[in-house]
Amino acid sequence: ELAHKDSMGNGQPGPAGAGGTEGAKVSGVIRPGDVQRMSAGRGVLHSEFNHAPNDTTHFLQIWIEPSERGIEAGYEQKHFDSDSKRGTLRLVASPDGRDGSVTIHADAAIYSGLFDGEEHFKRTLDPARKAYVHVVRGSVTVNGESLQGGDALRIENETELAIAHGSNAELLVFDLH
Repeated sequence: ELAHKDSMGNGQPGPAGAGGTEGAKVSGVIRPGDVQRMSAGRGVLHSEFNHAPNDTTHFLQIWIEPSERGIEAGYEQKHFDSDSKRGTLRLVASPDGRDGSVTIHADAAIYSGLFDGEEHFKRTLDPARKAYVHVVRGSVTVNGESLQGGDALRIENETELAIAHGSNAELLVFDLH
Protein backbone atom coordinates (compact mmCIF):
# COMPACT_ATOMS: atom_id res chain seq x y z
CA GLU A 1 0.00 0.00 0.00
CA LEU A 2 1.12 3.49 -0.82
CA ALA A 3 0.13 6.57 1.15
CA HIS A 4 -0.43 9.89 -0.62
CA LYS A 5 -0.60 13.34 0.90
CA ASP A 6 -0.98 16.66 -0.95
CA SER A 7 -1.63 20.37 -0.53
CA MET A 8 -5.20 19.93 -1.87
CA GLY A 9 -6.11 18.09 1.35
CA ASN A 10 -6.00 14.51 0.08
CA GLY A 11 -4.58 12.15 2.67
CA GLN A 12 -5.11 14.71 5.42
CA PRO A 13 -7.22 14.18 8.54
CA GLY A 14 -10.77 15.20 7.62
CA PRO A 15 -13.86 16.30 9.52
CA ALA A 16 -16.75 13.95 10.29
CA GLY A 17 -18.84 13.36 7.19
CA ALA A 18 -15.90 13.81 4.83
CA GLY A 19 -15.47 10.15 4.04
CA GLY A 20 -15.31 8.94 7.63
CA THR A 21 -15.22 9.92 11.26
CA GLU A 22 -13.48 12.90 12.84
CA GLY A 23 -9.74 12.64 12.17
CA ALA A 24 -10.12 9.88 9.56
CA LYS A 25 -8.00 10.09 6.43
CA VAL A 26 -9.66 11.43 3.27
CA SER A 27 -8.54 9.15 0.42
CA GLY A 28 -4.77 8.97 0.37
CA VAL A 29 -4.05 5.23 0.63
CA ILE A 30 -3.53 3.51 -2.70
CA ARG A 31 -4.11 -0.25 -2.60
CA PRO A 32 -3.62 -3.01 -5.19
CA GLY A 33 -6.12 -2.45 -8.00
CA ASP A 34 -6.38 1.30 -7.35
CA VAL A 35 -5.62 3.97 -9.91
CA GLN A 36 -4.83 7.46 -8.66
CA ARG A 37 -4.78 10.47 -10.94
CA MET A 38 -3.24 13.66 -9.70
CA SER A 39 -3.09 16.71 -11.96
CA ALA A 40 -0.51 19.17 -10.72
CA GLY A 41 -2.13 21.96 -12.74
CA ARG A 42 -0.73 25.33 -11.72
CA GLY A 43 0.98 23.77 -8.72
CA VAL A 44 0.55 21.30 -5.91
CA LEU A 45 2.83 19.90 -3.22
CA HIS A 46 2.61 16.15 -2.72
CA SER A 47 4.38 13.12 -1.34
CA GLU A 48 4.01 9.36 -1.61
CA PHE A 49 5.38 6.95 0.94
CA ASN A 50 5.04 3.35 2.07
CA HIS A 51 1.85 3.10 4.13
CA ALA A 52 3.17 -0.04 5.89
CA PRO A 53 6.86 0.72 6.49
CA ASN A 54 7.67 -2.91 7.37
CA ASP A 55 6.25 -4.24 4.08
CA THR A 56 7.57 -3.96 0.54
CA THR A 57 5.63 -1.60 -1.73
CA HIS A 58 5.57 -1.92 -5.51
CA PHE A 59 3.87 0.75 -7.59
CA LEU A 60 4.12 2.53 -10.92
CA GLN A 61 4.13 6.30 -11.18
CA ILE A 62 3.27 7.31 -14.73
CA TRP A 63 3.50 10.85 -16.05
CA ILE A 64 1.44 11.88 -19.08
CA GLU A 65 1.79 15.34 -20.59
CA PRO A 66 -1.58 17.13 -20.47
CA SER A 67 -3.24 18.42 -23.64
CA GLU A 68 -3.23 21.97 -22.26
CA ARG A 69 -1.32 23.95 -19.67
CA GLY A 70 -2.70 25.79 -16.67
CA ILE A 71 -5.49 23.36 -15.74
CA GLU A 72 -6.77 23.21 -12.17
CA ALA A 73 -4.91 20.87 -9.85
CA GLY A 74 -7.01 17.79 -9.16
CA TYR A 75 -7.11 14.36 -7.58
CA GLU A 76 -9.13 11.25 -8.38
CA GLN A 77 -8.79 7.67 -7.18
CA LYS A 78 -10.80 4.58 -8.17
CA HIS A 79 -10.55 0.86 -7.55
CA PHE A 80 -10.71 -1.69 -10.38
CA ASP A 81 -11.25 -5.24 -9.12
CA SER A 82 -9.35 -8.19 -10.54
CA ASP A 83 -12.48 -9.80 -12.02
CA SER A 84 -13.02 -6.78 -14.30
CA LYS A 85 -9.48 -7.22 -15.71
CA ARG A 86 -9.27 -11.02 -15.93
CA GLY A 87 -8.57 -12.11 -19.54
CA THR A 88 -9.41 -8.67 -20.93
CA LEU A 89 -8.30 -5.06 -20.97
CA ARG A 90 -10.26 -2.83 -18.57
CA LEU A 91 -10.26 0.90 -19.30
CA VAL A 92 -8.84 2.62 -16.20
CA ALA A 93 -8.05 6.15 -17.50
CA SER A 94 -9.47 8.25 -20.35
CA PRO A 95 -10.08 11.90 -21.31
CA ASP A 96 -13.84 11.62 -20.68
CA GLY A 97 -13.93 9.20 -17.74
CA ARG A 98 -15.99 6.72 -19.75
CA ASP A 99 -16.81 3.29 -18.38
CA GLY A 100 -15.98 4.44 -14.86
CA SER A 101 -12.34 5.25 -15.63
CA VAL A 102 -10.42 8.08 -14.00
CA THR A 103 -10.30 11.26 -16.08
CA ILE A 104 -6.99 12.39 -17.57
CA HIS A 105 -6.24 15.63 -19.41
CA ALA A 106 -4.58 14.02 -22.44
CA ASP A 107 -5.41 12.30 -25.73
CA ALA A 108 -4.68 8.88 -24.27
CA ALA A 109 -6.42 5.86 -22.81
CA ILE A 110 -4.91 3.41 -20.33
CA TYR A 111 -6.08 -0.18 -19.95
CA SER A 112 -5.18 -2.79 -17.33
CA GLY A 113 -5.37 -6.55 -17.82
CA LEU A 114 -4.63 -9.81 -16.01
CA PHE A 115 -3.75 -12.87 -18.09
CA ASP A 116 -3.00 -16.44 -17.05
CA GLY A 117 -3.07 -19.82 -18.75
CA GLU A 118 -4.91 -20.19 -22.04
CA GLU A 119 -6.61 -16.78 -22.03
CA HIS A 120 -6.40 -15.01 -25.39
CA PHE A 121 -7.42 -11.44 -26.12
CA LYS A 122 -7.50 -9.42 -29.34
CA ARG A 123 -8.29 -5.76 -29.91
CA THR A 124 -8.34 -3.72 -33.10
CA LEU A 125 -5.83 -0.87 -33.14
CA ASP A 126 -6.04 2.40 -35.04
CA PRO A 127 -2.85 2.41 -37.16
CA ALA A 128 -2.75 6.23 -36.90
CA ARG A 129 -2.19 5.90 -33.12
CA LYS A 130 0.49 4.18 -31.06
CA ALA A 131 0.19 1.54 -28.37
CA TYR A 132 2.63 1.01 -25.53
CA VAL A 133 2.48 -2.17 -23.46
CA HIS A 134 4.14 -2.40 -20.04
CA VAL A 135 4.29 -5.77 -18.26
CA VAL A 136 3.93 -5.08 -14.55
CA ARG A 137 4.57 -8.68 -13.47
CA GLY A 138 4.57 -12.22 -14.82
CA SER A 139 5.10 -13.16 -18.44
CA VAL A 140 2.93 -12.86 -21.55
CA THR A 141 3.09 -12.89 -25.34
CA VAL A 142 2.01 -9.68 -27.09
CA ASN A 143 1.84 -9.62 -30.90
CA GLY A 144 4.16 -12.64 -30.98
CA GLU A 145 6.77 -11.09 -28.66
CA SER A 146 7.52 -12.86 -25.36
CA LEU A 147 7.64 -10.33 -22.51
CA GLN A 148 8.56 -10.58 -18.81
CA GLY A 149 7.77 -8.36 -15.84
CA GLY A 150 9.38 -4.94 -16.41
CA ASP A 151 9.45 -5.33 -20.21
CA ALA A 152 7.71 -2.93 -22.56
CA LEU A 153 6.65 -3.03 -26.19
CA ARG A 154 5.97 -0.04 -28.44
CA ILE A 155 3.49 -0.78 -31.23
CA GLU A 156 3.16 1.43 -34.31
CA ASN A 157 1.43 1.00 -37.69
CA GLU A 158 -0.37 -2.15 -36.50
CA THR A 159 -4.07 -2.93 -36.77
CA GLU A 160 -4.31 -5.53 -34.01
CA LEU A 161 -3.17 -6.14 -30.46
CA ALA A 162 -2.99 -9.85 -29.58
CA ILE A 163 -2.34 -11.03 -26.01
CA ALA A 164 -1.79 -14.72 -25.16
CA HIS A 165 0.12 -17.21 -23.02
CA GLY A 166 0.01 -15.22 -19.81
CA SER A 167 1.62 -16.59 -16.68
CA ASN A 168 0.45 -14.55 -13.68
CA ALA A 169 0.72 -11.53 -16.00
CA GLU A 170 -0.46 -8.05 -15.19
CA LEU A 171 -0.06 -5.46 -17.91
CA LEU A 172 -0.90 -1.90 -18.82
CA VAL A 173 -1.72 -0.88 -22.37
CA PHE A 174 -1.52 2.77 -23.38
CA ASP A 175 -3.40 4.03 -26.46
CA LEU A 176 -1.50 7.18 -27.45
CA HIS A 177 -1.71 9.87 -30.13
